[in-house]
Amino acid sequence: MNDKNVESTKWLKVIVHASPFFAPYLIPVLFYLFVDDASVKKISIQALLFQILMGVLIFISAIFSALLIGLPFLVVFVAMTVIVPIVGIVKAIQDDNWEYPIIKKFF
Repeated sequence: MNDKNVESTKWLKVIVHASPFFAPYLIPVLFYLFVDDASVKKISIQALLFQILMGVLIFISAIFSALLIGLPFLVVFVAMTVIVPIVGIVKAIQDDNWEYPIIKKFF
């Protein structure tokens, strides 16, 4: 690949990693459908699955928080939902290959 393609791929990855802050489901789906680069497709599907998983875990933790059992889990999952995409953005800007925790085991 030439330098222009590498640079554009890097910024596409940054956008995918940043998508949880403005369009957590829409951007990964659109990038998966319309971008031809395999690495961007892989990150897109991982980002989408990570957001779905975190949403489910936060929902379950919120239910158990009513019983005061799920409160620590709720705090951890909400923190992960914020911190993990930020780590992904930093790694993408540095042009490092990085995959979402938990989700990467399935790909």
